[in-house]
Amino acid sequence: MVVDLFIPCFIDQLYPETGWNVVKLLEKAGVEVNYNPNQTCCGQPTFNSGYWKQSNKIARKFMRDFEGVNPIVVPSASCAGYVKNHYDTLFKDEPDMLTQVASIKGRVIELSDFLVNQIQMTDFGAHFPHKITYHDACSALREYGLKDEPRTLLSKVTGLELVEMEENTTCCGFGGTFMVKFVPISTAMVEQKVQNALKTGAEYIVSSEASCLLNIDSYIKQQDLPIKTLHLANVLASF
Repeated sequence: MVVDLFIPCFIDQLYPETGWNVVKLLEKAGVEVNYNPNQTCCGQPTFNSGYWKQSNKIARKFMRDFEGVNPIVVPSASCAGYVKNHYDTLFKDEPDMLTQVASIKGRVIELSDFLVNQIQMTDFGAHFPHKITYHDACSALREYGLKDEPRTLLSKVTGLELVEMEENTTCCGFGGTFMVKFVPISTAMVEQKVQNALKTGAEYIVSSEASCLLNIDSYIKQQDLPIKTLHLANVLASF
């Protein structure tokens, strides 16, 4: 099987090692990875900020960059969910574009969803001897519907102990520009998230969303707390 790989902005700019680990996972699963170096962004940041005209242009580029029939694997349910649920809105007045939109929506799939449900690859022989807790990102849980797949993959990692935190479906306070526009509220939310994680005794907070991890990790470092963050792909690639 050949897939097209889309690396979201946060991973590309801030967590490039996660992008490489996604490639390692897919290749270990016997998947041929095609990466278009011209890719940039799906357009979610501008859309969420109300700049729909600019988002339309970015979406057009995204669809040009991922022409074809291959599945488009995305290590972020936030980005995948945005394409699936909001590209229709961007092109609602352009009926000639809706066929192309329908095609791209049907091909976009989040990484753990692809591994568990499409190719049934759940055990990578990973070894991660640490206690972790898992953060369900809002967009992953509510917009994409991702819940069990990351946990299924983590259950196959030897040495790993997963302990669920209290209120694990509560937002971390990132919300894109929300964390910039509403700093006191965002800070209170991420504080609650981290405190719930600390109560579990976990060494790591793991998530499928790099943007959430960025927000959580910034608070952890600011407060000098004894816990770390890690993307799901990094854990699975510990082989």
